[in-house]
Amino acid sequence: MPVPVTVAAARAAAAKKYEKYAAAWAVERPFAPALALPLHPPTERTALSDQVTAVAWVRSWAGQEGVEWGERAWASLGRQRVPVRLVLANPDELASFAGCLPNWRQARSRAAALMARANGGEPGSMPELRDALIRSMRAITLLDEADFARLVDVLEWLSSHPDSGLYIRQLPIRGVDTKWVGRHEPLVAKLYSAATGRTGLGLAPKPDLIRLRFLDSSLAPGGLSDVAAPLSEVASLAIRPRTVFVFENLESVLAMPPWPGAVVLHGSGYAVDRVSKLPWAASAPLIYWGDLDTHGLAILNRLRAQALAPNTVLMDLATLDAFSDLWVPEPVPATGAFAYLEPDEKAVVEGLRERGGIRLEQERIPWAHALAVLRVVSEA
Repeated sequence: MPVPVTVAAARAAAAKKYEKYAAAWAVERPFAPALALPLHPPTERTALSDQVTAVAWVRSWAGQEGVEWGERAWASLGRQRVPVRLVLANPDELASFAGCLPNWRQARSRAAALMARANGGEPGSMPELRDALIRSMRAITLLDEADFARLVDVLEWLSSHPDSGLYIRQLPIRGVDTKWVGRHEPLVAKLYSAATGRTGLGLAPKPDLIRLRFLDSSLAPGGLSDVAAPLSEVASLAIRPRTVFVFENLESVLAMPPWPGAVVLHGSGYAVDRVSKLPWAASAPLIYWGDLDTHGLAILNRLRAQALAPNTVLMDLATLDAFSDLWVPEPVPATGAFAYLEPDEKAVVEGLRERGGIRLEQERIPWAHALAVLRVVSEA
């Protein structure tokens, strides 16, 4: 038999529904009641067994907005008027009952302001913006008043200057400091794209820098041996190295000694696919060395997916077991099919899992041993 619903339990149910639907309601008002909740009043039998509790429950609902009352004709207690259902007709009533009214008013007004600036306040005519607002409403309502005003100003400025070509911290918007757009860029980009149909903000992208060392001075441009430069500029270098090392971690890049005909690139983890954009590197013999963990193998898989064929070094089960005293747990292993790995490389992935989800970090392998193996592989 259903238990009578208390006011506290009803408020909790209203708050749960508000949390789930408030963002959508702020953009598009619902047609159906926001909440229709049966209250399951006590039966004559339960009322007779504990009249004090039954009377207290009925009185607790007196004066509550949205309560529908009904009459019960009970043989022993006569005609009784009891609350039977709570009906909150709209989000305003639900938010008020749930204690969320200030948050609701802010969400509704901010959604209306953003829709009005985009298309006159008609959500049906811009489904992309409607959906973006619904997905972003939590972030929008968390902004204080000053930051929300900045958000509106930034969106309006970007819409008026769709191809400014400025860097993100150059925007000449009063009240927007140099770091504001950087902190809020994901929200700005999502709303701007949805409102305008444009990808990007029309701003100048930061140069995609790649770090590399020329281990042979004859390859070094202008005598520079250690360089971090835009990918496009590095790609245009007229060099023909005999060996290109690609290392996952920067410390190993920095530790490399002079090496005839060689260049070493910092793969920067999952950014390793940039190697395919360097014609002189993609056409040279590649040697990849990463951490001996599932992420290191996933990065190798990503590199192979670029139609490159690197040799690997120190990423096999023999190396793993030779330095078992240096193992550490891998906190969050990589997942996926590893479709581009060779069979023996897939065996390493399984071996890591079978050994308890461990990893051998690249830098922990004794450097003298690593250099010796690198020389053998590069001369093969």
